[in-house]
Amino acid sequence: MNDNAYIALTIIVMGGVTFAIRALPFLGARWLDKHPQIKRLGAFLPLSIMVLLTGHTLLDIGRSYGGNYTAEGIAIAVVIALQWWQRKALLSIGVGTLIYLVMRNVA
Repeated sequence: MNDNAYIALTIIVMGGVTFAIRALPFLGARWLDKHPQIKRLGAFLPLSIMVLLTGHTLLDIGRSYGGNYTAEGIAIAVVIALQWWQRKALLSIGVGTLIYLVMRNVA
């Protein structure tokens, strides 16, 4: 097999694998919708993932600023307070991000 055929075959196989991986969730959607454990995970996982990502980010970024977690703490407190008061996720996240960016870049 010459180099051009090998490259073409490799690209075709990679494209097929990529397509199959992306099609799997759609093919299994009917089964997943009926499964009770998947429904429980769907209700619990989004909050868990957000808490883990927030905690990881808080610790990682705070360490890079010499252990100063003030900006992160204030931004998270503002997001929680706004979400509790207004119940608008976009507003809460936007204001919290803005406060965090201003505190990290101005101070």
